[in-house]
Amino acid sequence: MYTKKEVLEYISENGVKFIKLFFSDVFGNTKSISIQPHELERAFDSGISFDASSVPGFLNVTESDLFLIPDPSTLSVLPWRPQQGKVVRFFCNICYPDGKPFEGDMRTLLSQSIEEAKKSGYELKAGTECEFYLFKLDEKGERTDVPLDHAGYCDLAPLDKGENVRRQICLYLEQMGILPETSHHESGPGQQEVDFKYSDYLNTADNLSTFKTVVSTVANSNGLYADFSPVTAASGPGNGLHINVSVFKDGKNIFAADPLSDEAKSFMAGIMERAQEISLFTNPVKESYERLGKFEAPKYVSWSRQNRSQYIRVPAAKEEFRRIELRSPDPMCNQYLVLTLILKAGLDGIQRKLKLQDEINYDLYKISNEDAKKNHLALLPKDLDSAIKAAKKSDFIKSILPQVTLKAFGL
Repeated sequence: MYTKKEVLEYISENGVKFIKLFFSDVFGNTKSISIQPHELERAFDSGISFDASSVPGFLNVTESDLFLIPDPSTLSVLPWRPQQGKVVRFFCNICYPDGKPFEGDMRTLLSQSIEEAKKSGYELKAGTECEFYLFKLDEKGERTDVPLDHAGYCDLAPLDKGENVRRQICLYLEQMGILPETSHHESGPGQQEVDFKYSDYLNTADNLSTFKTVVSTVANSNGLYADFSPVTAASGPGNGLHINVSVFKDGKNIFAADPLSDEAKSFMAGIMERAQEISLFTNPVKESYERLGKFEAPKYVSWSRQNRSQYIRVPAAKEEFRRIELRSPDPMCNQYLVLTLILKAGLDGIQRKLKLQDEINYDLYKISNEDAKKNHLALLPKDLDSAIKAAKKSDFIKSILPQVTLKAFGL
């Protein structure tokens, strides 16, 4: 967690030649502007301008200037770039020319939501599990629909041809201060997963952005293309982004108790009550809805303890590591936006003391329509149009997201 002074000293003393300023558009795509080291102090003080009218979901051409303000605590060296003449990156917050925060910056929105939660006595931690496919490139460097291999879940080399790629990803992540926990081949041909240690809420969002950048960079350097789409060209399961969340009050994890505390149940109930309304943001593209209801992706709004067919599950874990896992999101979402909505929905559930519906232990991929109705199981939206309609009707969504973001999602 570097200060501005420490960062400027590091840049001066360690031969840094280029600085990349990372930010995200409204859909979660990472963007970047490069500056020289002598510009960094100005960037901290007044920001670096960019054309916001060229960034999806930001401003129009008549009001197009926004400024990037680097967050000094996010300094990291890019390990795949030359060590002579280092390249570093910062995540940035976005401001108007007068210094006012840009309301369409989802990183700032998440930061503000975290501070509001702290004032209410709550601190959230999170971790993500992000799946991706590796496809071969052709002789022109363009992606093909040929997966790297035809291995299955947790297979070993030589069936698993992604082992060295995952190893390189893990080493780069470690050098950037992100601690990998597990990595393995997933169920689909060429499908991979690398999981890293949970962290504070904002850092988790930044880490996922870093992770996707590292994966894409390593894949390309190995003649491969990393595909994070919820449904890919490979004949296998879609890619999920499982989000694990724990909530701390007075330093204690509210999910630690077994059976679950009333607060923990209300937090889960708050998220489940908003499941249809937030689906547009957890699952933002047409292909997202081809994944739901298949291959360990939920179809119904339900919960259970270890059952992977649920919308929310409570994984088996010891007290301090107990958490909930939201299983509907996919990697195409804007993680800053989704983490904000999870926080807001969960804490709203606590404030209103919502009652959690009964645990469901069916295999929900095989449940009959009759049993689903008997258990009063609500469905997630069946397609993108349905998700847009649910979000349009939501006062909850309108109370959180600014007009510029609502407009970008067609609301």
